[in-house]
Formats: sequence, structure tokens, C-alpha cells
Amino acid sequence: MNSRPEPADDYEPIAPGVYARAQARGQEVLRASLLDVAAQLLAAEGPAALTMRRIAAEAGCSTMVLYKHFGSKDAIAAALYHEGYARLKRRLNAVPRGSDPADYLAAVGRAYRDNALSEPNFYDVMHGPGIPGFVPDAEATAAAKQSLAVLHDAARWCVEAGVFRPDADPDEITDVLWAAAHGVISLERAGHFSGDVAEQRFRTLTSAAAASFATTTTTATTAAERTARR
Repeated sequence: MNSRPEPADDYEPIAPGVYARAQARGQEVLRASLLDVAAQLLAAEGPAALTMRRIAAEAGCSTMVLYKHFGSKDAIAAALYHEGYARLKRRLNAVPRGSDPADYLAAVGRAYRDNALSEPNFYDVMHGPGIPGFVPDAEATAAAKQSLAVLHDAARWCVEAGVFRPDADPDEITDVLWAAAHGVISLERAGHFSGDVAEQRFRTLTSAAAASFATTTTTATTAAERTARR
């Protein structure tokens, strides 16, 4: 009878860790799905619905599953905050860099708006008192800031390429563009703008914010027009 040969001492697996990574990926998907349920409950019924029993009932699992993945109700609040910024980071990282810094900056801005509109439940937790008593700790706020690293990189590239003034501070540019984008998105989500008007207002405001850092008035006008066409 043929027996399975034992691996040699110097044997190396063809794909080390595949099983472990697949298992981990499964747990990541489950965790994200549970957070989707929690975020939907929060948006639909408010923070009072954000209990372990209610989330488990809506997700069709036991409360032990929630305790295993999060540990406590308070930890779910922190996880929602982290997950929101993690999704934003993935969306911004997916923007093709291309060869034109101004185009890239505009594309990152559009990706930010797309994420806000496609992940509204998480967006509220990220930017407002969606969960009374929850205050992001230093680790959470650092993770939030890191999610905007792509925007910061795009701003720095515009400075280095001469699109923005050489003395312009990428930190300030990032903060100003973030504030402009968040402001108009908040009005859009509150129903003050809709459809094509909302998109146009977003482009106009973010273009104006970007133009304030431009090297010359001509450059500012060109950059704003380019952004408005997209």
C-alpha cells in the first residue's frame, strides 16, 4: 500500500498560511456585517436600539458572537467609528493616482463624497454625536486622521508640482478641503441640495477652497474650471 511521503527537512509549502488567512478573512467579513447591522439600527432607531440583544436579534446570531468579536456594547461604538474611517481609507486608496496632481486631488474629493453618500450610517458616527457618551480616544482619532493620508498626499503633490503656492501647508490644505467637503455634504444629506445641484455645489465649494491655495489667480481659475468639469 502506498503511503504519503513525509516532507523533507527543507520542505517549504507552496502557499504558506492560506488556510489561516482564509479563516481570518471570514472573521473580518462577519465582523463588518455585524457592524453594518449595528449602524443601520443606530440610524433607524437611535442609540437606544444599540444593545447586544437587539443587534444579535437583527443579525440572526447569539449575543455570544457579539461578545466574542467586540467584548462589550461600548466597544461596538468604538468599532463603528473605526470601521467608518477604515472604509473611507479604502475608498480613497482606490483612486488611481494618474499623472496630474490637480486631477488626482479632484478625484480624491469625489471619492470622499461618494463614500459619505454610500456609507451614511457610518458617516454620522464618524462626524457627530451619533452615540451619546462615546468619545473617540487618542487611538481612534489617530486612525481617523490616517484615513485622510491620501488627501494629504494629494495636497502635498500639488504643492511640489507648483499647482499650489510653495509656502502652502499640506496640513492646512487637507483641513480646509475636508471642512469644505463635509459642510456641503452635510447640507446635501439634510435635504437642502439634491441631484445634480448637490454635485455642482460640492464641486463649486471644493474648487474654491482649493483655488485659495493656488500659485496664481490664473492657475486658481484653471484648477477650479478643471474640477468643475468633472
